[in-house]
Amino acid sequence: MPKQIDHEKRRKEIAEATWRVILERGMEGASARNIAKEAGLSLGALRHYFSTQDDLLVFAMKLVKEKVMARIKDITMRDMPPKEKVLHILLEIVPTNEETVREMEVWFAFTVYARHKQDMFDANHDGIYSGMRNLIAYLDEFNLLRQDADKDIEAERLYALIDGLALHAMLDPMRVNKDRIKRVIMQHVESICVNGNI
Repeated sequence: MPKQIDHEKRRKEIAEATWRVILERGMEGASARNIAKEAGLSLGALRHYFSTQDDLLVFAMKLVKEKVMARIKDITMRDMPPKEKVLHILLEIVPTNEETVREMEVWFAFTVYARHKQDMFDANHDGIYSGMRNLIAYLDEFNLLRQDADKDIEAERLYALIDGLALHAMLDPMRVNKDRIKRVIMQHVESICVNGNI
């Protein structure tokens, strides 16, 4: 009897091979040939799963997003104080460990690559900004947000803070390490909330 192949699992393995190629060679090295070799497949077999390179890249990026969202969903299900929950969610978005560093590096590389390909992937709608708006609304729902806070501006500031921390953690991980990132985020959340520690 022929061996059954889990096609979705294989697609994910190819996406992870794509991440490794991007991390090692950058987007310019993420050719179909290099990805197929990294995945241990022939070029024809790769084409069986993804008809174009852009299809593969979009799938690879969606997989990064899915992994992050799964971790965030896990946090939202936990029983913890609202400000602590917000802190944990924000720490999943910035690179603070080996896995999230890899994801962020691939995400940045892809975002720059896709910037001029709006039909492929709109980096302006990656879900992070709407996530920041949701976190601000969540704090407000629990009456934790300062009364004079402008929710739209606070969402924009939080988005800029998270993006900035992510970028600097990639560029200077010794200075912008997990402890520093956590302290910066905690201080920021405290500054926009009514009194009371996280």
